[in-house]
Amino acid sequence: MAPSHNTTTKPVSVLFVCLGNICRSPMAEAVFLSLTHPPNKQPHPLISRIDSCGTGAYHLLSPPDPRTLSTLAANGISSYTHLARKLEPADFEAFDYIMAMDKENLAYLRRMRERVSKRRGEGGSEEAGERGLAKVMLWGDFGEGGEEVVDPYYGGGEGFEVAFEQMVRFSRGFLERLERREGVV
Repeated sequence: MAPSHNTTTKPVSVLFVCLGNICRSPMAEAVFLSLTHPPNKQPHPLISRIDSCGTGAYHLLSPPDPRTLSTLAANGISSYTHLARKLEPADFEAFDYIMAMDKENLAYLRRMRERVSKRRGEGGSEEAGERGLAKVMLWGDFGEGGEEVVDPYYGGGEGFEVAFEQMVRFSRGFLERLERREGVV
């Protein structure tokens, strides 16, 4: 049976966030792009915009870490390009979902979303997503639940492989949950 899609459903946008935007969040973006917007195929009907950024500006305008790119290439993702950027308050209004790679980034994102909400004259509660602000979540909640993507920056290549495997699992978990919610069979 061909997949069905509720044509009234608005596609969602997703922003991936880590500390420096050169290892984990660009890897998440690249993996998610490869699954939702494969070359020479129709894009996923429930996903519109995908991006990544960091909570810090340590690597502003730098490409992803070479180990990120080599891990992606070893797994068939070789055309990904990106320049690191820092999270902006406007991102909370521009995206539907903001996915944190670890609990420290999650706490930072929640504090920042609360400030953005208060600046708009809202309470800053978890329901902010219903009033036009992104829903902030831990990316690992779409795996075994509550998993963190450990920053592989100071380690070896094996940390990047572990992160890649997590990105694939979490991407599939998020898409499955979104498809169930939206009635895509």
